[in-house]
Amino acid sequence: MSYALGQGTGPLAGIKVVEIAGIGPGPHACMLLADLGADVIRIERPGGQMLTGGSHDLLNRGRPSVALDLKNPEAVETVLRLVEDADVLVEGMRPGVTERIGIGPDACLARNPRLVYGRMTGWGQTGPWASAAGHDMNYIAITGTLFGLGQVKEKPQFPTNLVGDFGGGSTYLVIGVLAALLEARVSGRGQVVDAAIVDGTASLNAMGAAFLASGTFKEERAANLLDGGAPYYDIYETADGKHMSVGALEPQFYEAFVDLLGIRDAAPDRYDFDRAEELRAVIAQRFKEKTQAEWSAVFDGTDACVAPILPMSEAVHHPHIEGRGTFVEKDGLVQPAPAPRFSRTEATLGLPPAPAAGAHTREALAAWGIEDVEKLIESGAAVQA
Repeated sequence: MSYALGQGTGPLAGIKVVEIAGIGPGPHACMLLADLGADVIRIERPGGQMLTGGSHDLLNRGRPSVALDLKNPEAVETVLRLVEDADVLVEGMRPGVTERIGIGPDACLARNPRLVYGRMTGWGQTGPWASAAGHDMNYIAITGTLFGLGQVKEKPQFPTNLVGDFGGGSTYLVIGVLAALLEARVSGRGQVVDAAIVDGTASLNAMGAAFLASGTFKEERAANLLDGGAPYYDIYETADGKHMSVGALEPQFYEAFVDLLGIRDAAPDRYDFDRAEELRAVIAQRFKEKTQAEWSAVFDGTDACVAPILPMSEAVHHPHIEGRGTFVEKDGLVQPAPAPRFSRTEATLGLPPAPAAGAHTREALAAWGIEDVEKLIESGAAVQA
């Protein structure tokens, strides 16, 4: 039986996922799966997770919240019963934790040999640091990725937790889960997907590795083509203290940029690398002559590769973002729409984020075929918020 309350649509309709709730990349991965139509049931500890939860937590959208006390054998058995009818399980605990609880890969695959068991960690299931604590910044630090981030030569700049948790983490977990699902359709056998942020981030930075192998790449910040070393691929301040992004790399785009900015006569040759800082100064001085809104109007829809840098509260109202419907308002929350888009199996948003852990315990467990829900609640194995 499929849990239909508020479930979205999309190409993964019919795929059933058991999520053992965590923080960061695990919930984001399950949000993506739910956005694409999968029937995801989120198993949380009574009281919820630290740093997550509430009706504003968009990482928890699209699936019901069930509270189970996994220290209780009846709760553990309930998870295994859910696994019997699932295609995927996703967990983000430290290596060995689910095994100790009794819902590790061996226990789950014994109940369902076709199960794809997705594991999300920072360091991975193996290696000297596998059991150590860490966060996004630490994971991307040892892959060589954080070292080159930012345009400040004195120290690297970290982009919140986008590169590790979500770029190298949840995205690669979803890729792995979908690949294993396809393989299981052929072989009839499930498997474990070991998604480590260190692995995914290293893969995400493959172009950086290619640049390094070329022999022309400098391992320092603001010294290369895409890190602010080139004055025509950089950020510039406007008259009102806001900023514009400039990405005029290709010659034809640079020519359009120079003309629209109005620096044709003042700009030195872009290929005269000894005068790069002179060119940067000319560009910077010109940008400070108009406001961001004025420059946005000048470059609007052109091939100069210039766009305003907007805070999210303004980005949702940009004409292109509005025109594509990149953000939508649902259940009183402005939020990113499901991505990517499909021509035939359109993805739509399902349930809003649960207001509390266990908000859907009764109805979600019943919909997944668990018949003794009231007994579980009475025993304390399950909690209805």
